[in-house]
Amino acid sequence: MATINFGNTAADYRRYRAGFPADFFIQAAAHGVGLPGQQILDIGTGTGTLARGFAQRGATVIGMDPASALLEQARALSEQEGVQVDYREGRAEHTGLADASLDVVTAGQCWHWFDRPAAAQEAWRVLRRGGTLMMAHFDWLPLPGNVVAATEDLILQFNPQWNAAGGTGIHPRWFADLSTAGFSGIQSFSLDVPVYYSHEAWRGRIRASAGVAASLDADSVARFDAALAELLRQHFPADPVLTPHRVFAVWGRKYPAE
Repeated sequence: MATINFGNTAADYRRYRAGFPADFFIQAAAHGVGLPGQQILDIGTGTGTLARGFAQRGATVIGMDPASALLEQARALSEQEGVQVDYREGRAEHTGLADASLDVVTAGQCWHWFDRPAAAQEAWRVLRRGGTLMMAHFDWLPLPGNVVAATEDLILQFNPQWNAAGGTGIHPRWFADLSTAGFSGIQSFSLDVPVYYSHEAWRGRIRASAGVAASLDADSVARFDAALAELLRQHFPADPVLTPHRVFAVWGRKYPAE
């Protein structure tokens, strides 16, 4: 697959990608993640959707990402929302943070982009005893005949190397990643959420995906966007259009808390 650079689509990413819904944060808090006073590192923070959500609920949050363009958008959103997050450029595999300095490490919509064993080891290093590593996703669901499935088919016409089509929103490999790194007490939850996008917003959301503006040249992106607009007009005229999504999270602890 072509090199992925979400910095190329930072503006669309900020404007159109739906952040994690409130139900995610309620469920996470019920399992001890995102509580007031916790010290949290959100790796691969992107435009900061998880980081801001946890900060709004009273946690102290560092949002880390290698893409400076995304961090600029994250800072703008935090300022707009009046939320305090410490955004830093850096990588999940080498955070530069102190040993045993954090209560929680989260990775929202990004664990697959890392050197996963190295990122898990780094999370183990920076977590305190009893600390939590959580991977979370908020994925669209391609179902027979729906707009998501049709959109994925169109992406593949323009980018046959794109390998993320047909997802279920559940990521079973992350369980093994946690176990292999030594995390215990592994748990997960999932819940389905209806999300409605206007035609304009759905086009922006898809442009801000790995298969489109993060990997295609500008001319291809423009041609794809025109084709998607026509697909929506002809086959999915309802505006806004329903795009089913699934929240999924899996986590483990660094030993039991003493």
